[in-house]
Order: sequence, then structure tokens, then C-alpha cells
Amino acid sequence: MTGLGPVAWPPAPIGTERLLLRESEARDRAAFIELFASPEVRIYLGGPQSREELEAAVPEVPGRRPGLFVVDLDGAMIGMITLDRRDAERPGHIRPDAGEAELGYVFLPEAWGRGYAAEGCAAALGWFVGALPGEPVVLCTQTANDRSMRLAAKLGFTEVERFEEYGAEQWFGVWSAVTPSG
Repeated sequence: MTGLGPVAWPPAPIGTERLLLRESEARDRAAFIELFASPEVRIYLGGPQSREELEAAVPEVPGRRPGLFVVDLDGAMIGMITLDRRDAERPGHIRPDAGEAELGYVFLPEAWGRGYAAEGCAAALGWFVGALPGEPVVLCTQTANDRSMRLAAKLGFTEVERFEEYGAEQWFGVWSAVTPSG
């Protein structure tokens, strides 16, 4: 995947009513490992990874790259939100040349059900529309992932298509800050 393009990274931290979206720091390492090792978090993402392998592989400051926001609640990481370019080899595109920006998110189970994902993703999308105005964002999730399907709808993503990938039905939608006239 290629970078987001001509955007300054990292942006200044983004504050919401309850959260802070920021660049990762060394203190986030344990939460990164927990996210990738958690069977609950990874149920629709290929399953958990070995905690031992993660301990050996995750760098001291994990996730330090353009497009990755740590979601911070009261000084602790509760999840992460990503904006990456969708791989041209994968199904699901709205542009003939592919490379759309794709929203991704994972949160620790103790943060589920409190609206943090919606609040954080809305803030990340708000940043994105300011950084790359007029560019659409796509989202892909398994149809079996009820929570993610509800979040996509709440954020304003509209379905483009469904397809089979990774042995499961996938929902593919698009979001645009441009309001249609009419």
C-alpha cells in the first residue's frame, strides 16, 4: 500500500469530547500487543496472533506511520484508527485505478459499546476531509460483524457491493463528505 499522499504527518493531536487521536508512543506497546493477541478483537480479522511472537516482533514504539491514529482515553490507548490506501489486488474499488483511502479501526473489548469508535472515526474522517478534500473513503467489513456494520451505517458509509473474501461475505461501502445536491 502506498501512503496517503501529500499530507503532513503526524497531524496535531485531534481532541473530541472524550478522546484524543494522536501518534503512537512507547507507552502504547502493551495495548498494541493486546489488540493483535485478542481473540475477541481479531475474530473477524483472521484470528489472534501469538502473544510470544508479538512480544518479539512489535517495536518499542509501534504503529508509528502515516495514517495510524492511537485512540487515547484519559491517557491510555483504547484502540487505533487507520486510513490507508486500499490494495489494488483486493476486490472492492470505486475508482478504476484503485488506491482509495480505506478506514480501519480496532478497539480493546473493554472500550466496546460506549460510542468511542464512532466518536474517534468521525474525528479521523473530519481530519481526512480537511487534509484531502473531496476524496472519498471506503470501508470493508465482514457482514457477520454486526458491530462494524452498525458503525459503518452510523458514520454515513453507503453500500457499494458485497463479495466473498477470506472465506466470508464482505460488505464494501463508501463515505464522502460531499453532500449530493438535489
